[in-house]
Amino acid sequence: MSTDQGLMGVDWESRLDFARLRRERLQRAKDALTKSDVDVLFVFRTEDCRYLTGFRSHLHPTASLGMGVCVLAKGKEPFLFSMDHDHVRARMTWLAPEQIQERANFRDLVGVQKWADKVKGLLGGNLDGKRIGVDLWSPGIEANLKKSFPKSEFVDGYAVMCKAKIIKTPDEITCLKVATVMTEAAMDRAIDFLRPGVRECEVLAVAWQTMTALGSEWTQCANIVCSGPYTAPYRRFTSDRLIRKGDPVIIDIGGCFNGYWGDFTRTWICGDIAPTPEQIDWHQRCYNSVWNSCAECKPGKTTLDVYKAAEPYILDSLGHGSGTNPWELPYFSPAAYDDPMKLEPGMTANLEPYAGKPGVGGFRLENNVVVTTGEPDIYTPYPYDERLVKDLHRLDTSTGRTRR
Repeated sequence: MSTDQGLMGVDWESRLDFARLRRERLQRAKDALTKSDVDVLFVFRTEDCRYLTGFRSHLHPTASLGMGVCVLAKGKEPFLFSMDHDHVRARMTWLAPEQIQERANFRDLVGVQKWADKVKGLLGGNLDGKRIGVDLWSPGIEANLKKSFPKSEFVDGYAVMCKAKIIKTPDEITCLKVATVMTEAAMDRAIDFLRPGVRECEVLAVAWQTMTALGSEWTQCANIVCSGPYTAPYRRFTSDRLIRKGDPVIIDIGGCFNGYWGDFTRTWICGDIAPTPEQIDWHQRCYNSVWNSCAECKPGKTTLDVYKAAEPYILDSLGHGSGTNPWELPYFSPAAYDDPMKLEPGMTANLEPYAGKPGVGGFRLENNVVVTTGEPDIYTPYPYDERLVKDLHRLDTSTGRTRR
């Protein structure tokens, strides 16, 4: 399926199949667990509970352990613990009744012991001598779990989930692309609204409203609209600054479709005005960097190859993958020099270099890529500000088409 199709269920065309999406994700997790030396996973990240079961949690701006918890043991189906268990029973009909359990109350540490006792009953034993993988916990939860399972070994369970999630299924890729289409619409509205005298937060409000109206569940982060002197050095949040004519404006936003996250960035010059030669030069450096790194996203290449293609225009990290977590493997950071990862078909990359100079402005650009068996699938075709592009890259299919 592609984003050229609608999203309604129809009888005349094969479209996004949510049952298949859930089934294939869970199987990837089961396979990763089987191949590991871990016996059972305690999954406390809500995005990974969704990956395993399809459970959509109430999203928070801060961590809230216990909102959604899954337990997946080798050879068993996942158990889901949620305060919304009544909703789950009524609507998540693909789960058997015994898979649905009441919330794991971790706000009060006494609740950890009660939850651990319930897990022992569900798994039919005390897990003595077993290896338990945990993805996320606090020191208090850790101490109580080790007290509840004194003869078990606790290990990194997130590594198991990362191996399952790094290769995306076709339906997952479709979800990412739909999220990007929502984000493109928001980017277009935001740029259309951009004019001298509006605030950064007003531009972001237009983008956020557009994504929400299209069905976005949340946004990839607080999202970023920064302008003028706030672009160099790059200040990664949105303020109430009034944007002036000629300011470079970085817009970095992302919507969410079915738990999958859009995330791409463009930098625009505010107003009907020609950019300065220095602004054109710095934007072109960043533009070349993002496209050159995209071109390296091929099977057999490594995260280091991609990273080096963008140098030196990198701000701390070049980028990341995306899925039910907006920032997941593969990572494109300086660590690739010490531990490069080989790219495989089905991996995704959000690549976002930066170039700028105080007094001139900063330029952040971002493309999203799927590694395929052939050329990289760059699924963020939204054009760049053509006033800032001197030389079109061969992979850029849209920027030159809107020149007048």
